[in-house]
Amino acid sequence: MFENAPLNPPDAIFGLIEKFKKDSNPNKINLSVGVYQDESGKTPVMNAVYEAEKKLLASRGTKSYLPIDGSPGYRDAIGRLILGDDLFDNDGVHSCTAQTPGGTVSLRLSGEILKRVFNVSAIWMSNPTWANHTKIFATAGLEVKKYDYLDDSGTGIGFDKVLASLQAATAGEAILLHAVCHNPTGVDPTPDQWKQLCDLIVEKGLIPVFDFAYQGFGESVDADAAPIRNFVAAGHEAIICNSFSKNFGLYGERVGGITAVSKTAEASAAMHSQIKLMIRTMYSNPPLHGALIVNTVLNDADLRANWLAELSEVRERIIQLRGEFVSQLTERLPGQDFNYINLQRGMFSYSGLSKAQVDALQAEHSIYALGSGRINIAGINSSNMKQLCDAIASTY
Repeated sequence: MFENAPLNPPDAIFGLIEKFKKDSNPNKINLSVGVYQDESGKTPVMNAVYEAEKKLLASRGTKSYLPIDGSPGYRDAIGRLILGDDLFDNDGVHSCTAQTPGGTVSLRLSGEILKRVFNVSAIWMSNPTWANHTKIFATAGLEVKKYDYLDDSGTGIGFDKVLASLQAATAGEAILLHAVCHNPTGVDPTPDQWKQLCDLIVEKGLIPVFDFAYQGFGESVDADAAPIRNFVAAGHEAIICNSFSKNFGLYGERVGGITAVSKTAEASAAMHSQIKLMIRTMYSNPPLHGALIVNTVLNDADLRANWLAELSEVRERIIQLRGEFVSQLTERLPGQDFNYINLQRGMFSYSGLSKAQVDALQAEHSIYALGSGRINIAGINSSNMKQLCDAIASTY
């Protein structure tokens, strides 16, 4: 029977990572993997995380099951981190949160709820978007529709195109929004564009799903939440999917959450019950350790301050890398304007490299990037910057 199962092609990103691992070139560079890397090329464990784990080890807690929706302390900490204290404590704002195994599962849960509970037929997402978005929501049974996102250069936002594309959306459909640090482009709307986009969502009667995987990687933890908070503060409902893979470095622990903001306490209770039902039938209850780390850090004043300081260092390092990258490329290619890379935010950049250039970088220099030209800025460091910029210059 199993011989009849079709063979799927390898995942575009993980397949490229495997190819990189097999490359024998000692000077190979990996700009494809979507994780933060420090100056040594490693994904570090934050000191705040390390100290939290020491506390957890000393407490000799339990390994018993968590509740279906995770621990109450963790859920409240997520709600406050996303919405801020003022909205979270506002009697007129009704939110419920559940812990999930990473942001991917929270997205899948939102797709299941949209389809099963509200009979939503389609979800709109940017073109391009994270490759897994399409698969997640299509597998949940929704038709995936794409709205134009980039300008003609492919390196900045084409906001007129965004608005024009979404004129075809109809009431009751959903829309997926990258709250900050758009993956894969690094291109975000301005505050004014966010307002126009959210006004259009309300006007069209669309259901917004915010993918909030990079809180703290754009400007700050609070500033990055502004699109969500402004939308909620205006009295609107939304689903928010968050992840602690990036801002806590807890990639392998799989820690995230799904939050639903409703207009009434009754609606919030109903949404909470639906989320718990989906969880119970999919994975019963969430994993323990990563959530304990996040809960410990967010509810300890000293650890929280240390975490925010470390996160700021990560963010500033990426910004500095962008600046140096642009400066060195401009030195080698004075006729080219690379400043758009400085205007993008987060780890990722739509670099402007063509598929042919990407192929040449891999074949001739063992430099690995996605065919779209998307690169991970955090894959650059002081030891490979010159090699990388020389190689890119050779492709022009």
